[in-house]
Amino acid sequence: MKRLFALLLTGFPALLTNGGPGVSQPSSDDGPWSVANIADHIRREAELTKPLAMHAYTNSIPNTKASYAMVAVPGGEFVMGSPAGGQFVHPDQLPPHRVKLPPFWIGKYEVTWNEYSAFVFDDIERRQTSPPSADGKLDIRLADAVTYPSLPYVDVDYGMGKNGYPAIGMTQHAANKYCEWLSAKTAHFYRLPTEAEWEYAARAGSTNTWFFGEDTTKLADYAWFEANSDFKYQKVGRKLPNPWGLYDVLGNVSEWVLDQYEAGFYRSCAEKGTAVSPWNQATKLYPHSVRGGSWRDPITDVHCAVRGRSTADWKAADPQLPKSRYWFRSCDFVGFRIVRPQTIPSTEEMRQYWNSGLEH
Repeated sequence: MKRLFALLLTGFPALLTNGGPGVSQPSSDDGPWSVANIADHIRREAELTKPLAMHAYTNSIPNTKASYAMVAVPGGEFVMGSPAGGQFVHPDQLPPHRVKLPPFWIGKYEVTWNEYSAFVFDDIERRQTSPPSADGKLDIRLADAVTYPSLPYVDVDYGMGKNGYPAIGMTQHAANKYCEWLSAKTAHFYRLPTEAEWEYAARAGSTNTWFFGEDTTKLADYAWFEANSDFKYQKVGRKLPNPWGLYDVLGNVSEWVLDQYEAGFYRSCAEKGTAVSPWNQATKLYPHSVRGGSWRDPITDVHCAVRGRSTADWKAADPQLPKSRYWFRSCDFVGFRIVRPQTIPSTEEMRQYWNSGLEH
C-alpha cells in the first residue's frame, strides 16, 4: 500500500501529459511505431505456428502471473436481433437480419482483475523511472510502446472483490488499449468483439430469446442479474456456460464491443441482405455499445439481443479535469471479453481496432 501511495504521488506529473490523465509513454496511442512493430511481431509468430488450428486454448501472459482461456467459434451465418415472437423485444433489436462471420476465438470468461491489473500495473516502477533496456525481452519493449491507463486513485472494484472477479469501470478506449497490450505481450492479435461477433457467440446456434430457450426460470442457472446477484458482481465461471462454452455471457457485467451504438443500425444491415462482418465504426465518443446485461439489470434486459449504450454520465463522479480517458468512475457494471480472429488483419486495420481517434 505504501508503494502504491508513493507511486500515485510521484506519478501525477506523468498522468497529466499527452492531453489528459494517462501514463506518459514513448509513443502516442495511434503511433505508427507501436502498431507496426506489434503487427510484425504477430506475423512472425504466426509464421512459426502455421497452420493455425481452431481449438480452445489457455495462455499465460508473459512476465505476469495472469492467464486467460479462449474458446474457438466456427464461422457461419446466423440471424441477429430479437427473433420473431421473442420476449422483451426493444425497437433497437429489430429487424432480425442475417449476418455472416469468419471463424474466431473469444474469451471463455470476462477479463478479470487478475489480467487487467497486470496491464494497469505492468512493471510500473521500471516504466516510470527509466526507458526499457536495449537487451530487454521483445514483448516488454513492445508493450512499453502502448499507452497505459492512469493509476486508479480510488478502489476500482467498489469493494466487491478482485481475485477472480471481472474487471469493471474501464472506458472502451482502455479496453482497446488492453487488447493492444495483450497483443504485444503474446504475439497474438486481440481486440474487442463486434456486436455481431458477440451475439453470434452468445447465441451459440440458438434462435431463441436466450441460448437455452424461452423458459425464464432457467436464467438463474446461467447468469447473475438483479434477482440473484446480491447487489454486486460475482466471480467468473460460477454459473453454467452456454453451449459453446462461454461463461457469464449474459449478466454479471455488461461487455464492451467495438461498435458505435446506433438504434437503427440493424435496419441498414438488413437492407444489405446478408451482412458480412458488420461493424458500425465509431464517429463520436458517445454512445458505444455494451452487450449482455449486468448484475444489476432485470430479466427484461439480460438476453442475447439486448443492446446497452455508454453515456457521459458514467464519468460523473470523476473529479479530474480533464476527466480520465481510461476510467468510468460512475460505472460499476461494465467490463469486456476479448476476441482473436483466425485471419490476422493488416497493420492499418489493427490501428483502427485499437484506436478510434475519438478518445482525445
